[in-house]
Amino acid sequence: MSETDIEPLVRGGYRCSLCDVRVPNSPTLNDHLKGKKHQKLLSVRTTRKSQQEKSVFVSGFPKGTSNLEITDYFQNFGVVASVIMDKDKGLYAIIEMGSTEEVEKVLSIAQHYMNGQKLRVKHRENKEFKYIPKKKQDPGKKQLIDFEELSQALCQVVDVDEQLKQLLQLFEFTDSEKMLRKLIVSLIQEVFLEFFPSCKILPFGSSVNAFDIHGCDMDLFLDLENAKTFQANASATAEAKEVIGMKQDAQSETQSEDSTLSDIDLETSTSAEVLELVATVLQKCVPGVHKVQAVTTARLPVVKFIHKESGLQGDISINNRLAVRNTMFLQLCALLDQRVRPLVYAVRYWAKQKQLAGEEDQCVIDGWDCTFPSDRSKIEPSANSERLCVLLTEFYKFYAQFDFAGTVISLRDGKVHLVTAFIGPESDKKLRLGPINIQDPFELSHNVSGNINERTGQKFKRQLDEASKYCRSLQYQRKSNKGKIWGIVRLFQPQSSTDCSPASSPVVDHSPGKELSHTENMLTIPFKLSCLSEQTRKRLHGSPDFREVWFDKVCHAVLYVMESVLKCSCSCTEGNHVQTDNVKINSFSETQSKEEEKDNFGLKRQYPVEEIPETSSTKKARIEAPQYQREVTWHCAVWNRVWVGRRKMRRHLHYRTNESAADTSVIISSLEIEAKVTEAILQQEENGDKSSPLIMFTLSAFLVGGNEDTRTMIRVTPIQHTTLFLEFFHFLESFVPKMTEKCFEKSD
Repeated sequence: MSETDIEPLVRGGYRCSLCDVRVPNSPTLNDHLKGKKHQKLLSVRTTRKSQQEKSVFVSGFPKGTSNLEITDYFQNFGVVASVIMDKDKGLYAIIEMGSTEEVEKVLSIAQHYMNGQKLRVKHRENKEFKYIPKKKQDPGKKQLIDFEELSQALCQVVDVDEQLKQLLQLFEFTDSEKMLRKLIVSLIQEVFLEFFPSCKILPFGSSVNAFDIHGCDMDLFLDLENAKTFQANASATAEAKEVIGMKQDAQSETQSEDSTLSDIDLETSTSAEVLELVATVLQKCVPGVHKVQAVTTARLPVVKFIHKESGLQGDISINNRLAVRNTMFLQLCALLDQRVRPLVYAVRYWAKQKQLAGEEDQCVIDGWDCTFPSDRSKIEPSANSERLCVLLTEFYKFYAQFDFAGTVISLRDGKVHLVTAFIGPESDKKLRLGPINIQDPFELSHNVSGNINERTGQKFKRQLDEASKYCRSLQYQRKSNKGKIWGIVRLFQPQSSTDCSPASSPVVDHSPGKELSHTENMLTIPFKLSCLSEQTRKRLHGSPDFREVWFDKVCHAVLYVMESVLKCSCSCTEGNHVQTDNVKINSFSETQSKEEEKDNFGLKRQYPVEEIPETSSTKKARIEAPQYQREVTWHCAVWNRVWVGRRKMRRHLHYRTNESAADTSVIISSLEIEAKVTEAILQQEENGDKSSPLIMFTLSAFLVGGNEDTRTMIRVTPIQHTTLFLEFFHFLESFVPKMTEKCFEKSD
């Protein structure tokens, strides 16, 4: 304890500045100093001070740098206890080393370089420890464990299998949490029976599907089918009694008055009208419920509420029978194999930290077949006996190379289907296809990942690749004897919220067992079904070789962009195309020398041919164009700096077009605008010495491997390395994929 912690007060008594507590006299002060709160804060302050002394402040690395990269670099100087990234801007990190000696070792290096990037490294700033009281925890609601506590708990066990089991125990409901939710459901059920006789309150979702987590919402389904039957029978009885002149007995009158069924016809009322009544019952009649809100305009209308004493948030829906069935299916999955739950908890927490179904019981809901076995004893057990750590490794390995855009994952069938099977006329296969496609096991027209955009999909792939690489390392497989974080803990290190950089993970090559280097100049053209016209989609329906069809379209589009838009000279190498009867393509032998290649390019200026109007002959030539399959290489030359000043020229041309165009309804496409921009740049540079090309390079396009990935990769290789080439490549990185997509939008 520091003497400065205790302050005498003017009016008597003392104040402990560490705990922010006032006491009236010395005996009370002594009791406080010996108490748990003061002793704990002393311990925390000592720990924080030690952490500060063993930490360095690092900045200067690029945005999107992962904490794993930083950890790998600073482990060269000793044990890296933790890495805390700047989550808001991703511009700095605080690294705690194993000892102050290791910190001095880090600081003894005059200049640090990581991946060729200059770093700024200094002592961590010492900040005064200040106690900030924690928010009062809601009764019955266990707070989620933070990453530091989780790391300490998981690093103490003996292997990854035990880490995964421990993770499950740390996140699943306690017995008291389960009991609390059960009591709330019973309370709501009891009240609602008074207003909707024979109704049922059915919990679904995370609260009961075997994948619960502290603090998750409570989803409830109000089943009114029996209430509708009750209402219909009551109405028929009332009519019969009226016909024969009989009055209802006192009991029936009481039931009619107490029930909302006397005020609403469940068969003819809208969902919004019923939900408004549900909200009224919740608000006025269920004890402990407040902040009730009927959300009737959502895709799935619900009534939201909060249970005041526990702080639990919940919602009630009346048209969500499929979700109840889905919950039962997940319960079955969890019961079939005890390894399922630990794996699901690990993958779910990893995803959170990285900011990205014997004998059957027939069941049909809303026209969808929701059948799965209810008796798990009649299902043959899995023959797979791999350990948890192996299963997690294989999960990341499999999906790191998975073709999400070109396939649909069917949870119902337990396999994947080509996307071309889902673009036909079949109404039950009309999925909303996107970067990731996972078909709901029951509602087959629902893509459960349909809200994922292209950017999030690419980030997901990067994180899968990084996790897959880590799971092959010794840090994952073996417990550290030097105090380093290991196993799944390092896998769970939080990701900076600004890690949205372009994909930087190695791409699997088309050659087995080979990976591309990070240093190669690569362009990526992702498969986008949405880019294809309706006519092309119909042609691709059910096609097993759609990847080759896609690759062929990409190659022709890239060649169009290079030749017609950027006015480069391009010639295809020999053996990388299928030659048709009427079209012969210029080719190069693989054994040709650099000088022979230059001769074939021709050192004379090759001006691009003006765009030829479509005629019957040119249409025939397009149909008989070479078919590119799996791999193709072009030798290219660029004669002018067509990448310099494009934005300024584009604005200038757009202004002139608007001034001179007589017909304002004519809209010039982006491809045409970019071609005109290139022509204007060529005219500006006409007076220069252009007897030889500025840059000579090759474009090598290929479909990547790994579960038949649909992406097209294009390796851009200079024949001579120059600074000018790097400028040109950085321009191509964004220009070619965008313009290729425009080609698809314009073409048939």
